[in-house]
Amino acid sequence: MATPTVLYNKEGPVAWVTLNRPHVLNAYNMAMRDELYTTLEAVRDDPEVRGVILAGAGERAFCAGADLTEFGAAPSQAIARQVRWERDVWGLFLGMDKPMVAAVHGYVLGSGVEMALLCDLRIAAEDALFGLPETALGLIPAAGGTQTLPRCIGVAEALDLLLTGRRLSAAEAFGLGLVTQVMPRRQLHEQARLTLERIIRTDPAALASAKRAVHEGLDMPLGEALALEERLAGGLLHQGKRGSRRAGRPAP
Repeated sequence: MATPTVLYNKEGPVAWVTLNRPHVLNAYNMAMRDELYTTLEAVRDDPEVRGVILAGAGERAFCAGADLTEFGAAPSQAIARQVRWERDVWGLFLGMDKPMVAAVHGYVLGSGVEMALLCDLRIAAEDALFGLPETALGLIPAAGGTQTLPRCIGVAEALDLLLTGRRLSAAEAFGLGLVTQVMPRRQLHEQARLTLERIIRTDPAALASAKRAVHEGLDMPLGEALALEERLAGGLLHQGKRGSRRAGRPAP
């Protein structure tokens, strides 16, 4: 039986999704794509899961990027495009209404950076090393990196990383805002768990609405984004009043 490329484990309301190809630095291949797609669907549809931690197995890497021995050998651009739409992993990341925390260590390159950027928060071990080497290979990031990176750290810094392919230490990534916390490797997973548990104490509807307001609002003119925020806030208030009435308490 083949070793799974993605491990899925639930600890109460917290789902751990672990990239599991440590012998090749958790390089992202087609099997991992398929298993990650199935796993994220399970996370999305499980009412017991309140939040997700994305991590990498082994000591050397979170994910060192796409496995070009597979993706570089796609039979044609048309077939590669069809496969992407049949397994829209990145769409599942973006559509997840549950908070997602990436706990990254070691090599965080190419698709590894892009997957981390599709999470809501990124926590890094002190040994993490970030980079987007695609242009040196005659490619560009194909998992949203050209769009998510400038939204995270700004256009100028994103272009610097995308065009030069230079690598960042965890401390540099923190300074740019690419990650929110940096800590010793041995504390990484515990800190990710504590951070997520603190987040999911909040009402799930409020968390989902906050995510939607930010992600959708970024692509709108300010006036439309503010209107979206107002609608979402009003929906939560209305929901809260209905809940108060059902519980026999006076609505605020």
